[in-house]
Amino acid sequence: MPEDIDDANPLTIHDSRFTSSDSRFTTDVIIVGQGICGTFLSWYMWKAGLKVVVMDEHQPFSATKVASGVINPVTGRQVVTTWLAEDLMPFTWQVYQQIGKDIEANLISQKNIIVFPPSEQMREAYDKRIGEANSYIENLPAKDASALADIVFSFFGTAVIDPVWLIDLHTLLNGWRAILQQQNMLRGEIFDEGQLVVNDDAVTYKNITAKKIIFCNGVNSFSLPWWQNLPFVFNKGEALIVDIPGLPADNIYKVGNSTIVPWNKGLWWVGSSYENNFTDALPTSIFKQKKLQELQMHLKLPVTVVDHIASLRPAVAVERRPFVGFHPYFPSIGILNGMGTKGCSLAPYFAQQLTENLVTEKAIDPLADIQRFKRMLRPV
Repeated sequence: MPEDIDDANPLTIHDSRFTSSDSRFTTDVIIVGQGICGTFLSWYMWKAGLKVVVMDEHQPFSATKVASGVINPVTGRQVVTTWLAEDLMPFTWQVYQQIGKDIEANLISQKNIIVFPPSEQMREAYDKRIGEANSYIENLPAKDASALADIVFSFFGTAVIDPVWLIDLHTLLNGWRAILQQQNMLRGEIFDEGQLVVNDDAVTYKNITAKKIIFCNGVNSFSLPWWQNLPFVFNKGEALIVDIPGLPADNIYKVGNSTIVPWNKGLWWVGSSYENNFTDALPTSIFKQKKLQELQMHLKLPVTVVDHIASLRPAVAVERRPFVGFHPYFPSIGILNGMGTKGCSLAPYFAQQLTENLVTEKAIDPLADIQRFKRMLRPV
């Protein structure tokens, strides 16, 4: 278990910097969107002493709100370590403890993923990684396998991914939103592009003048003229919320191609899909039927579907690295977006980098810096 955070210099919640009685006022930064990117960016900028206004209409089915909250250092059919995992695993443990302290909630817990591979080929992929340095893959102890024998069918053996972090996203978003409201930092409304006036050194939106505006509003960012030429794709994710009485909630489970994650109120999140071809953002009967069949094939316990959720998430089309930084031709406009399925780990990491870039001009990781698309973003 990583060490706990240093409690020195806690953040003061009631701060008069963020209240204003004037009909028109000036701020440092407008942030559009309060998903996981907007939440961490506004939090970091607040801690840095910046004055912030967050524009966000409440959307119960945004990508963040239907995500599992799992930070898994392993990915893909080759069971490889994810990009930046060695940095992100300790970093995210610390940062979720820190923001959790500020909203007075426990947001992160340590789990493991017990894997029941769907094929002999996948079992061999896991076996290959066991014992490799920094692989995060281990054998499941015999006593644990025996305890699960009455719960799960193990067709091709087992493995364990350890450690894995589980984030309470609902508490994170709701807790930080409450602080934004308390400090008059939140505008609960739809962002209207037509109300934005952009200059090189400032922007004006309705009655607010700011030095910068930063877009963290998921798929909606890419309909805006400044970002529509980026090489983005939308992918659709679906998940089931189910009741599985008798399944121990100490672990996360991967059975076949489904991940089963402890959810709210004793329920389980089952997913997810990664669909590039879709007609809308609605849940589909095909996904529901497929996941239920998979659960019934692998679990010896009854499964009841409580809800079926879906959303669209943006990602980079080719390299799968996020969009972070300020527009090369409109320096008062920024973006923090395109985290794909790794938002729980990448969002806080790059929110910190973007804040440091704004405050101290510290460079953003060039693999994520929006400047790499300078040629694409040139105005016509």
